[in-house]
Amino acid sequence: METPSLPPVGRGQGGEGLTTGEAPFIEQAREAGQRFIQQPYELYSESNHEAWRRLYARQEDSWARFANRHFLRGLESLHLDRGQVPDLDDVNKFLSPRTGFVARPVSGYVPAFAFFDCLRQRAFPTTITIRDANRLDYLPEPDIFHDIAGHVPMHTDPAFADALVRFGDCAHTAAELAAGIKDKDQQVQQLSSIIRAMARFFWFTIEFGLMREGDALKVYGSGLLSSRGEIEHAIVSPHVQRYPLQLEWVINQGFEIDHYQPLLFIVASFDHLFELVDTLEKWMRLGKLSNVAPGEPGVSEADLRSFLDVGN
Repeated sequence: METPSLPPVGRGQGGEGLTTGEAPFIEQAREAGQRFIQQPYELYSESNHEAWRRLYARQEDSWARFANRHFLRGLESLHLDRGQVPDLDDVNKFLSPRTGFVARPVSGYVPAFAFFDCLRQRAFPTTITIRDANRLDYLPEPDIFHDIAGHVPMHTDPAFADALVRFGDCAHTAAELAAGIKDKDQQVQQLSSIIRAMARFFWFTIEFGLMREGDALKVYGSGLLSSRGEIEHAIVSPHVQRYPLQLEWVINQGFEIDHYQPLLFIVASFDHLFELVDTLEKWMRLGKLSNVAPGEPGVSEADLRSFLDVGN
């Protein structure tokens, strides 16, 4: 897929850097309707690089203590520069030969079907902005530290990468099933339920998952791996409930995003994770995801349309 380019936005054209929520380049891309973009590396400011340096430095000890071995191996294999925001072309030179995955820069929000379809094609939609260096703990939306330092090292593991691709297959199954429902109200109700179930599964595995390593409990979820406070909280806090993952629990369990997670689920391995995704699709075809418990997350009109418009 070709990545459209944009005219450069320089420091004299409305701002400096690629800070989350304050980047003219991103505003211009969104106004132009361009979802997939190029990473204008020359626009990163010294403040942006300082934010990366500080985020990386303060997370290293937590990774050493709490991250799973696949993540640590992946982090090493990517050769990320601790001193500056990564160039995605450099990241992909090390990532792609291992699993075929690439980090693909985007201008922001990607509707649910398009996001999952990218995974199916072994492309990970990657935010290029970075949080303000003076507000490192405030993250109103994903940034490049979350995406590259949190997610992408996991994509170097073949079993984990295959599970992501299989998850992308599930999105196509959901679109196929929705297309076969003629009653529009029923179509929206069942598709909303399926999308909610998929989002919950993704949240409690890819974003906030725990796994066993021998007798130890380790983190593999990227939302935990990129958070200074929550990674330790997930493993040691007595206030967190931790259970072996049961699919019927996860698809019916709501979650909130504005505080540390009080409930987390454990997988045995990434082969186990792949089996769970496989079962998720089978349950989808059997109608077991068509009426999951209501609640969070909500399903937006844009996410619904992204599934309904497939093939149109």
